[in-house]
Amino acid sequence: MVQDAITIQPEDSPNLQLVSQLLRQGEPALVGPHGERATLPGPLLDLLRSIVANLERGHSLVVMPEEQHLTTQRAAGLLGMSRPYLIRLLDQGEIPYHRVGKHRRVALHHVLAYARLRSERRAALDKMARDAFDAGLYGDTPPAGGASAG
Repeated sequence: MVQDAITIQPEDSPNLQLVSQLLRQGEPALVGPHGERATLPGPLLDLLRSIVANLERGHSLVVMPEEQHLTTQRAAGLLGMSRPYLIRLLDQGEIPYHRVGKHRRVALHHVLAYARLRSERRAALDKMARDAFDAGLYGDTPPAGGASAG
């Protein structure tokens, strides 16, 4: 469940800058209690760099597996929408879900897929608006996404 997620706060790591520096140098490795060394695989190194960069910016992070199942309240919060609007999307089949008793649960990977799709749709609509502005189909005011400097 979501309560199993790990939340990391920036103040939890007083050595954050040192960790950041070490992650930027060469090939960082983990060193065990008896001197064993393990070089970090590329994807894990990228993940750690991203985590540390976000913490340096003062962002809090929640780490959970994509297979995690969320309540509708948590899923709506991650998508930045109201719970009733999310329920409407679920009922319309926009996002897959399953029931646990009377309660809906949504897999995190489905929430993330919907967020990517929504972002792609917004980008396409912004491009269409910019193209229409550039073609002279708007008045003197560029669309909200801004006109291209063509």
